[in-house]
Amino acid sequence: MVLIPSSIDDVTASWLREATGLAVTSARAEQIGAGIGVIGAVYRVHLEGDGVPPAVVVKLQGLDEAAAFTGTMLRMYIREVRFYDRMASRVPVRVPNALHTALDEETSAFVVVMEDMGALRVVDQVAGMAIADAERAVDRLAAWHATFWGEGEQLADEGVTVSLADPIYPAILPMVFAEGWEKVTTEMGVPDAVERAGKRWPDVFAQLLVDLATPPTTMTHGDYRADNILFTTDDQVALLDFQLSGTASGAYDLAYFVTQSLDPEVASANERALFDRYVEGLRAGGVPESALGRLWEDYRKAALFCLVYPIVAARGMDLTDARQRGLVECMNARFARAVDELELDTLL
Repeated sequence: MVLIPSSIDDVTASWLREATGLAVTSARAEQIGAGIGVIGAVYRVHLEGDGVPPAVVVKLQGLDEAAAFTGTMLRMYIREVRFYDRMASRVPVRVPNALHTALDEETSAFVVVMEDMGALRVVDQVAGMAIADAERAVDRLAAWHATFWGEGEQLADEGVTVSLADPIYPAILPMVFAEGWEKVTTEMGVPDAVERAGKRWPDVFAQLLVDLATPPTTMTHGDYRADNILFTTDDQVALLDFQLSGTASGAYDLAYFVTQSLDPEVASANERALFDRYVEGLRAGGVPESALGRLWEDYRKAALFCLVYPIVAARGMDLTDARQRGLVECMNARFARAVDELELDTLL
């Protein structure tokens, strides 16, 4: 049995040979993904050997204690491994090929060794995604959701996803949100609209989760944002990071993507058109018309709930680091736009 590495130091050439079957003779690791809200510890491991790829990506438990706690309690590491083991072959979008996965469900220790897709085009979330790329991302999201439409509850029952209605969320989120809120408001401040919403968010989030988990549901990505979306040379979408694979209304992913990966001006000018494009994509994928009527209200509720992402992510970030601080600042500014233009105050 191949042991799960306790740290990247255990990912040696001999370990990689045993885990993947590749003829690796030497391996050199560098950490990647710092400053983009990653809960796990992610490394590019450069390889030498007979017929081996130039590099693979290795994902392990988070190095930051706060991030590792969140990942463990929300079963994020378990979800990632189960996605690669059970769902990756079914999704209608390119995802990394997994060369090795392992999981200890009692401790949430895990490892995924996967294809390195670092050569693909990346859109920096702080810079914001252009509308042409956003349209491509919305098209693939609609195809994903249509593929798993009506399967959400079954996937949650099987432990592949976690439903937004799962009791783990109201048990954990108030604590981690409060810690993140204190850190963000103390160390950097927030726009007025975020201040208004953040103060009342703990009173409404539980009902938002129940509403967003009401059937019909699908399998959601859970972290559908620019830093996790790549583009091939022919502008096809590729997708990373499946630690938040969930069961929810499809509008959840869409609202998070539009409100926090697009600059406020781009979102403001294109929000409704992107929503309509998504709905048309669901229709084309065979989703019944009767399931589409509630999606706009789900979209607004999800936009409000998704304040949780920058606030909880900031809890484990170094806000003196320019990239990490910039990510939180831009997400908060984009959320503030959504509060005003989507009239989210009426949901509080």
